[in-house]
Amino acid sequence: MGKDCGKHGDDDFRQGCRRFITILVVLAILVGIIALIVYLVLRPTHPRFYLQDATLRQLDLSNSTGGVLSTTIQVTVASRNPNDRVGVYYDRLDVYASYKYQQITVAASLPPVYQGHGDVDVWSPVLAGPNVPFAPYLADAISQDCQAGYLILQVKIDGRIRWKVGSWISGHYHLFVTCPAFLVTAGGNGSPGASGFRFQTTTYCHVEV
Repeated sequence: MGKDCGKHGDDDFRQGCRRFITILVVLAILVGIIALIVYLVLRPTHPRFYLQDATLRQLDLSNSTGGVLSTTIQVTVASRNPNDRVGVYYDRLDVYASYKYQQITVAASLPPVYQGHGDVDVWSPVLAGPNVPFAPYLADAISQDCQAGYLILQVKIDGRIRWKVGSWISGHYHLFVTCPAFLVTAGGNGSPGASGFRFQTTTYCHVEV
């Protein structure tokens, strides 16, 4: 009887060891899968944005009330998702134009969209800024730029995105995009105005997530 009890005890010990090793292997696999998902979610390649066109329709500067700028510009912005396994939900995208870090148009909201692997989306919003208060030093700067025959604006996008890996969707991340818009004329026109300005070239945007 004593020998039989000993054998049963050894068998129970072996079975316990096998169960423990199996649990460890399963846990290691789960940790690996979770780590992979977290890596893909937290460190995907950010979307790539390009400013394809910018048409300046209005640029009126008035000093009668201490400096007021009215601007209307239509822009064409493209975005591409370079990730092979990560999709992007654009839940909010607000686009506006600025000059030397001052916002000169009201933000235009783009429709929410899901961007799959390698997909490209293009938007062409009209950005308007009627009667925006303008600092005197900025009024002087924009007048000098126009006289020189060029104008550099920034098209900015402020938004919130989520990453999608398989059926898993992340929380929200802040997206901030800055696209330089190079506008030139054949020669100086002497005063601020939209007439004669043309978009020079497609530009790559700086993206922060």
